[in-house]
Amino acid sequence: MDENVPFAITEGLRKRGADVLSVQEDGYSGCDDQTIFLRANELGRVLFSRDSDLIIEAVHALEQGVSFTGVIYARQNGLATGQCIADLEVIALIGEPADFANQIRYLPL
Repeated sequence: MDENVPFAITEGLRKRGADVLSVQEDGYSGCDDQTIFLRANELGRVLFSRDSDLIIEAVHALEQGVSFTGVIYARQNGLATGQCIADLEVIALIGEPADFANQIRYLPL
C-alpha cells in the first residue's frame, strides 16, 4: 500500500485475509515515488496507489524495458472505500503476482 492509501482500505483487506504491507509499516514513509516503486519491486509485491505519479514510474519502467511487479491504481475520489476493498480483495486472493507483472491495472475492475 502506498502512503496515501487510507488505513481503512488496508485494514479492510486484512480482515478479509489479504497479506498487505503499507509503506508506513515498512519504514518508508515520506520517501519519493521512485523509492516506493523500487521497494515494492524489491519485495516482490504489487503496489496499490491512489497517487498518479506512481503510474509515471511504471510507464518509465515499461519504456526502459525494466521489469516490475505491477501497479494497481484507483483515483482518490473515483471509488468508494468499500468498492475499493472488494476489488482489491479479488486481486489479492484470486490473482497471482505474476498476473500483474509489468502491468498497470485500474480500479474499479
